[in-house]
Amino acid sequence: MNNEATAEELSSFISAMKTYTPYDFSNYSEKSLSRRLAKLMFDHNITIDQLLHKIKNDPAFVEKIVKDITVNTSEMFRDPHVWMMFRKHILPLFQDRPLTIWHAGCSAGQEVYTVMIILHAHGLLDKATIYATDLNEDMLETARKGIYKYHFNQNYITNIEAVMKYNPVTGEKIDFDPSPYYHIDTFKDVIKINEEFCRKVIYRKHDLVKDGNIFNTAFDLIFCRNVIIYFNTSLQNRVFHLFYESLKPEGCLMLGLHETILGPFAGNFNKKEMYFYFKKTAYDSYD
Repeated sequence: MNNEATAEELSSFISAMKTYTPYDFSNYSEKSLSRRLAKLMFDHNITIDQLLHKIKNDPAFVEKIVKDITVNTSEMFRDPHVWMMFRKHILPLFQDRPLTIWHAGCSAGQEVYTVMIILHAHGLLDKATIYATDLNEDMLETARKGIYKYHFNQNYITNIEAVMKYNPVTGEKIDFDPSPYYHIDTFKDVIKINEEFCRKVIYRKHDLVKDGNIFNTAFDLIFCRNVIIYFNTSLQNRVFHLFYESLKPEGCLMLGLHETILGPFAGNFNKKEMYFYFKKTAYDSYD
């Protein structure tokens, strides 16, 4: 198996998808998309010509390969130090108001439930309206069910404890009871998010390449972690513009560890605590 598709294969794939389907991958990171295209052809044991024929004539196959290409990994409480910063420095700014939250590119929902656990611990969950979107319908269905393989996630249980077993202000150790949030069945190899959490989230299919703010509301918090790293500069700028327009004046955008805002929209946000970007009009109120 070649690790990457050729430039010609990649160009033909992007062109066919744009011509015959609703999906446009022309602004995705070439390196990342090239690797995923090579894997796709290997997994389906097809040549680029066979793939292009299927793209033109088989809509069901197109939906399948879009799901294959857009799968991104996600874990509960990934990067625990980030969530400790969120609890200590960011969330207190929103303590006294109803919250409207958008998880853009939510994948299978683990991060959505991470934030919900934190909100519940701070007494804010009942005041929050939570939206979550992704292009991949299979990932959205997994997120709606809130059922995950335990052996894939057991290492992250220690992350949950690292974040939730300590008072974020004093550092004092506190009790953390997971039972309001999830149940672990090691025999069935399952972590199941409690049903009332799953029902609270509004999940929708959304394409960051072309869709706008489909909820027609402004957000206090937007989470888009480890998504824009797969986009080229042009698409990143489009997404940053969307997020800027979708945030309330005092709103905050949270990105992944290896993501940052560069280019024309860098001046529209103020970076705080390494991973959090405040809409510039709100910055004077942040200490």
